[in-house]
Amino acid sequence: MTTQSSQGAGANQLRKNSLGVGAVTFLVVSAAAPLTAVAGGVPLSMLLGNGAGIPLAFLLVTAILLLFAVGYVAMARHIRNAGAFYAYTAQGLGGLMGGAAALIAILAYNAMQIGVFGLFGAATSGFFAEQLGLALPWWVWTYIGIAIVAVFGYRRVDLSAKVLTVLVVLEYLVVLVIDAAIFFKGGDSGISAAPFTPTAFWSGTPAVGILFCFAAFIGFEATTIYSEEAREPGKTVPRATYISVIVIGLFYMLTSWLMVNGAGVDKLVPQLQGLADPTTFLFGLAERYVGHGITVVMSLLFITSLFAGVLAFHNGVARYMYVAGREGLLPKSVGVTHPVFQSPHVGSMIQTVIAILVVALFAFTGQDPVLGLFSWLTNVGTLAIILLMAFTAFAIVAFFGRNPGLESNVLATKVLPVVTGVILLGLVYYIAMNFGAIAGANGALAVLLPGLVVIAALIGIVAAARLKSADAVGFARLGAGQEA
Repeated sequence: MTTQSSQGAGANQLRKNSLGVGAVTFLVVSAAAPLTAVAGGVPLSMLLGNGAGIPLAFLLVTAILLLFAVGYVAMARHIRNAGAFYAYTAQGLGGLMGGAAALIAILAYNAMQIGVFGLFGAATSGFFAEQLGLALPWWVWTYIGIAIVAVFGYRRVDLSAKVLTVLVVLEYLVVLVIDAAIFFKGGDSGISAAPFTPTAFWSGTPAVGILFCFAAFIGFEATTIYSEEAREPGKTVPRATYISVIVIGLFYMLTSWLMVNGAGVDKLVPQLQGLADPTTFLFGLAERYVGHGITVVMSLLFITSLFAGVLAFHNGVARYMYVAGREGLLPKSVGVTHPVFQSPHVGSMIQTVIAILVVALFAFTGQDPVLGLFSWLTNVGTLAIILLMAFTAFAIVAFFGRNPGLESNVLATKVLPVVTGVILLGLVYYIAMNFGAIAGANGALAVLLPGLVVIAALIGIVAAARLKSADAVGFARLGAGQEA
């Protein structure tokens, strides 16, 4: 089942052998935006979810994703394609489902990137107004960010990897300083293991807590997106996948546990309820346990964390567009790489234009960049990516069922994918049914926004059906990609 890309020869290919395990890992971890997650997502998960039980929720989600990764990396050993979720779905569940997955992925990563740009613009505007007295609208800073990301996305991917490495290391360091201060000062009333008890986990609304924890991992799956550009992809992609899940999971679990202890297990939820903005919670802990100086550094790193996230998502969606063009689901003109940088520059430029237009729409209509642009679109992206993961889980079972000689481990190719697939479909159902409450979207928007995922799937199926009628051979080879 491993064949050459339909346009694998010549210059029209991504830059091979340009990324090692470390580079791929940092590209992936940066999409998870660790500082953004612990400063923004974790307090909200505690407030709206299961409070002090979030550390155990992170442990459970990490375990689920590690189980998912077993079949995921098994698939990666046999299919090398920058389309990742699309490629695996096409090879496992057929070309029509592959077409649906391709368009859902393009929607997902566009939504994640553009949504995060809303928070980036708001955070940057607030920082410069407070620190330098430079008051500019959020959309001005968003457009500056879009322009910078466009330059990185157009050029060689290893340049993005180097920038992201520096930013992500700084993010981790500043949070670990806060963690260490809380731990060594004994927290509010001693360091307690209560957050890891069933009582804490089942408090509040555990389903919402688990959903937020899953959302904090979005981006980890991108290891396979860089398989065509990785050195020794058979080793690099599996290692980067496992390292990413473990590093992200342990970091979130440790930090959320210490955040609970910093506030006090019993005082946590009342304290969060008393804040006008729950995302200031970590900053308050930092000032209490470390000092005021670190909060200024955190504010700046929060902005760079968001920038790292949008850059990583931009690289992801550009590659999905490139593959969809290369394999005939989108116009062939999209599926070409730059003659010098070997980057998916056309996909990058299309994504930049889409971001410019969507931001203009939100700015012109006066929507809130955080409660509107960020909340609505990132929840659409989260829904779409979890659905893609469910597709992939069942595709793994189907693929190895047709090719039993490729892998002998039944646990990796059948049992674990089915278990994780069922869990992921349950999450998709929960998000879809409660989208309005989760994303803060009212009325028709509560139906329209998750409906975008269905619309994207239908467009993808139509595109795949058209390819089947025009090029049956190309349709049969959807997702086959390059030799693994």
